[in-house]
Amino acid sequence: MQAGAGMVAGSYRTNELVRIQHDSDGEPKPLKNMNISQMCQICGDDIGLTAAGDLFVACNECAFPVCRPCYEYERKDGTQCCPKCKTRYKRHRGSVRVDGDDDGDGADDLENEFSSEFSMSSRHGAHRQIHLHSQGRTVSGEIPSATIDIQSVRTTSGPLVPSEKNSATSHYVDPTQPIPVRIVDPSKALNSYGIGHVDWKERIEGWKLKQENDMLRMSSKISELKAGGDIEGTGSNVDEVHMADDARLPLSRVIPISSVYMTLYRIVIIARLIILSFFLQYRVANPVNEAYVLWITSVICEIWFALSWLLDQFPKWSPINRETYLDLLSLRYDREGFPSQLAPVDIFVSTVDPMKEPPLVTANTVLSILAVDYPVDKVSCYVSDDGSAMLTFEALSETAAFAKKWVPFCKKHSIEPRAPEFYFARKIDYLKDKIQHSFVKGRRAMKREYEEFKVRINALVCKAQKVPEEGWTMQDGSPWPGNNPRDHPAMIQVFLGQGGGPDVEGNELPRLVYVSREKRPGFQHHKKAGAMNALIRVSAVLTNGAYLLNVDCDHYFNNSKAIKEAMCFMMDPNIGRKCCYVQFPQRFDGIDLHDRYANRNVVFFDLNLRGLDGIQGPVYVGTGCCFNRKALYGYDPILTDEDFEPNIIVKSCCGSKRKGKNPNKKYHDSNRGMARINSNLPVFSAEDMEEMGEGYEDESPFLMSQKRLEKRFGQSSVLVAATFMEKGGIPPSTNPATLLKEAIHVISCGYEDKTEWGKEIGWIYGSVTEDILTGFKMHVRGWISIYCMPPLAAFKGSAPINLSDRLNQVLRWALGSIEILLSRHCPIWYGYNGRLKLLERIAYINTIVYPLTSIPLLIYCFIPAVCLITDSFIIPELTTLASGVFILLFGSIAATGILEIRWGGISIEEWWRNEQFWMIGGTSAHLFAVFQGLLKVLAGIDTNFTVTSKASDEDGEFSELYVFKWTSLLIPPTTVIIVNLVGIVAGVSSAINSGYDSWGPLVGRLFFAMWVIMHLYPFLKGLLGRQNRTPTIVIVWSILLASVFSLLWARINPFDADPGKIASKHWCGIDC
Repeated sequence: MQAGAGMVAGSYRTNELVRIQHDSDGEPKPLKNMNISQMCQICGDDIGLTAAGDLFVACNECAFPVCRPCYEYERKDGTQCCPKCKTRYKRHRGSVRVDGDDDGDGADDLENEFSSEFSMSSRHGAHRQIHLHSQGRTVSGEIPSATIDIQSVRTTSGPLVPSEKNSATSHYVDPTQPIPVRIVDPSKALNSYGIGHVDWKERIEGWKLKQENDMLRMSSKISELKAGGDIEGTGSNVDEVHMADDARLPLSRVIPISSVYMTLYRIVIIARLIILSFFLQYRVANPVNEAYVLWITSVICEIWFALSWLLDQFPKWSPINRETYLDLLSLRYDREGFPSQLAPVDIFVSTVDPMKEPPLVTANTVLSILAVDYPVDKVSCYVSDDGSAMLTFEALSETAAFAKKWVPFCKKHSIEPRAPEFYFARKIDYLKDKIQHSFVKGRRAMKREYEEFKVRINALVCKAQKVPEEGWTMQDGSPWPGNNPRDHPAMIQVFLGQGGGPDVEGNELPRLVYVSREKRPGFQHHKKAGAMNALIRVSAVLTNGAYLLNVDCDHYFNNSKAIKEAMCFMMDPNIGRKCCYVQFPQRFDGIDLHDRYANRNVVFFDLNLRGLDGIQGPVYVGTGCCFNRKALYGYDPILTDEDFEPNIIVKSCCGSKRKGKNPNKKYHDSNRGMARINSNLPVFSAEDMEEMGEGYEDESPFLMSQKRLEKRFGQSSVLVAATFMEKGGIPPSTNPATLLKEAIHVISCGYEDKTEWGKEIGWIYGSVTEDILTGFKMHVRGWISIYCMPPLAAFKGSAPINLSDRLNQVLRWALGSIEILLSRHCPIWYGYNGRLKLLERIAYINTIVYPLTSIPLLIYCFIPAVCLITDSFIIPELTTLASGVFILLFGSIAATGILEIRWGGISIEEWWRNEQFWMIGGTSAHLFAVFQGLLKVLAGIDTNFTVTSKASDEDGEFSELYVFKWTSLLIPPTTVIIVNLVGIVAGVSSAINSGYDSWGPLVGRLFFAMWVIMHLYPFLKGLLGRQNRTPTIVIVWSILLASVFSLLWARINPFDADPGKIASKHWCGIDC
């Protein structure tokens, strides 16, 4: 830019420039030919062009970007003023005259209106170069000669004549068209132009709502004229008008829960908290001297339960629902006849052992991915084989061949779901559904093809049952590189995409890549988290999709539009820049009708995660999640000034300004805070960056030293360069052979040494539940997450319906929580300098401390039996006030559950199953996880609980439900049941011998014991099985423990009262 040309200021928020006039300048000068498209700041649509090819300018005072339809609507039904500077709009050529127009406007001659305004503009004629920031990228543009073409201010974006609706034709605008630089007068305050004006923001929101209502009113008229023709008086095509109206709507919206339910729900929560306080005060202030130890034990347990309830309840304070608009997504980014602008997505599928994870299940998952409703050149599927099994490799080769037939069949007939095993299992009524005959023939032919495919896969499985002594060999006779799963090189095979062959109809298929990372003895491989990080790196080198989606090998795409559902949030210009991932709920097939062991986990997915969505977003649950690649790389989100206010804990403890010993510490550096506002920066500082390789030079927004980058991402220049490519993709000039060699390098076993992988970027190491840690680190940085629940479930998978398998699954989750609790990443003390919200932190604390509840829960479950056997109780004689407190407490618990059932949309049976399994898991898997985690973290002892199977004698759809598999996790709950049954018998016998007066106190003790047994009833039913047979080992262990406990009780009897008092009592038996 030349000297004296004035200053140009830019803002990423509005995607526009502001040029401040120099003192020597006269009147404002239009600046054009900026190589960026201009967007309407009201509806988000393109501004549109005049007949002369210039951008439409609605306001002559500030040039605030408004498209022609919004300008016409504002003049007719709005305030007739510019929403930015509040200047009344002047009438442009072709516009309908409205009340208040000047008489001189009738000539429709814009030349006269602007002649004086641009009289001085011909004095400046030099081309000037400027630099600006737009959307976080540095771009450049030229200021051409300022000689004004009078036609450039004509604003007709299409023929528009007076009519009832005054609709304008929506034109496609070339993205290379310029952004006009707004000229402002330095003598005026910027506030006069409406910048940051609160009234302007409210005005825009109300205006958008009015636009939506107008679209609904027009829909009926548009449908009548849909058959053909134009809307009378507009001269525009109906479909184009409809598309223009649709483009004004957002891609998603938040649907709040009914205010009636939520207000009542919050009142009940507060009331329950107050009642609980009175209850605990009563319990502490009224000890039971006759059973003091029993009383103090029960009070401690109740206080812990109260704290546990608080941690679980308050994150559900503000649940929300969300709704997406897929049609609008296609209208904006995937218009028919134009190149698709949807972002590329890399999909990860992880598998380890094909004997435990059947290849046919993995094949169905891959087939559902290859058939998704998304542009084929934007989808890449990576299958991670962490067990280096040749069976997985050969099964994937067969899957790739079958996909050439299956994918075109799915897209031709738009079938759902697109996993063949589950699609053909559906019952179809050909007459009722009015299926076409051609589809019936095609479906039958495809089913035969799939049955043959299953035979080939099953043949491979049978072949793999017996491993040859010399190891497996490939078809060309060479030995399989992965014969030793603990010592093998890295392996990559591209099956489909870019030369992999088209489908049977000649169309391209998504890319399918087999990946097995290198493994060598002496290296730490970090299980699933390490495999996922290897997939991040190899995908960054080969395809570099802007977004990642990971699923387990047994979770298939039940909804072919699942990726588009996620893109409604990820590609949103406001939400997407702060969204680290979109989490979908897990849904399952093959679960028994009554869901005996709460496998569906609907309380967690439909209540807890929806509650977190109203705070900072749901936790990451390990599968069915679409990630922003930048978030996994350790980048900070683009935050506003309000986001940098200290959180409530820091503010209350340290004041509004944070002070620390190290001012340069992360999140304390104000310069880095401003950098996060204005660009997409990583969490580290930017210095100088050396060469990145051909094709990558212009992709990095800021330069860094090569040494620092390699220390963080590893020694791969291609990978480092890919981390700066905001929109993903690889340069077209790259050599595929070079990329493949680099991909092998980034998945070598020593690549992560002395880097930040697993520590600050990628999946975080340190726990078997790496999903919790990974999501937690992102939320601490200030990212938000989104919970997406489409009407048709996005993914479906399989869950263990067997009791022992289910308990071992819960054991693994609880063990991961204990590992996090004892690590430096514990939410109790980690990340207070970050951007984690208070209620979100409480939710994370709840996810890692819940296994500790198993200890007081197990003790509390034994208390009813002890009370019955010893003829004592933990509560003294109740007064009228105390009885009222107890009744109100139970009433508030019931009211909370009922309201959660109502706003969560779950059934009473599902809620009750969750309550039952909470006690089953708490007295078994959670308890073992606490001790196993302590041994592993503190003593370094890794213990495993083996599961042995007892074959089932029956066949059937849910035969696995009745298979008994012995595990030591079954012992504690079984002992609790037996002890309470013994206590009930002892209590009833004592009451019979003691007379009628003893039946009153017995009722409370019996209710307590029966409540425990009712919660453990599904466990008891699982032990008995369909034929009411329980293995001898379970009975022996349980009776042994119960007997030992009883003998110790008879010997010690710590809760017995004074022997003298007992001797003086007058016992009255049956013969009284």
